[in-house]
Amino acid sequence: MSLRLDAVDVLSKWDAPDDRADRLRRAYLTHLAAHEDGMLKACPEAHVTASAVIVDPARGQVLLTLHAKVRKWLQTGGHCEPVDRTVAEAALREAREESGITGLTLLAGGAPVGLDRHHTPCAVHLDVQYVALAPPGSTELISEESLDLQWFAFDALPTGTDDSVRALVTRAREVL
Repeated sequence: MSLRLDAVDVLSKWDAPDDRADRLRRAYLTHLAAHEDGMLKACPEAHVTASAVIVDPARGQVLLTLHAKVRKWLQTGGHCEPVDRTVAEAALREAREESGITGLTLLAGGAPVGLDRHHTPCAVHLDVQYVALAPPGSTELISEESLDLQWFAFDALPTGTDDSVRALVTRAREVL
């Protein structure tokens, strides 16, 4: 199965938690039906991306990255690559690359927990969001894409964190 077909399958089966998420889900499916390259950065109009908020449930914390280009605290994530077989695999790859943590696993049975559509300098990102569990005792390592990595309590996110990250952290707590 191709990455695009995996995304269509995942989004078709996903039980959206509310009307807003369901509208986004349907918009993503419409985009993928209209754009053969809709999963990749090469699609200039919009493309599907994959992200994961990394959690340490024992400490009640999430790991956020101070993104070098955006200069905001965000979950890990980014563009899908041709080597990715699934959207979940893309989210895990991005999480490992940006956090330096190996052994991450996806929660919620590997299903997405949310969707977020946002504008970036390259195009509109149609983000498929996951929750990743950090193994006990894991150590993070800042990548070139980050200015900083920090653990934050679920209810003490940094000032200026946008609503999409706050909503994702709330969903992560619910999944736990």
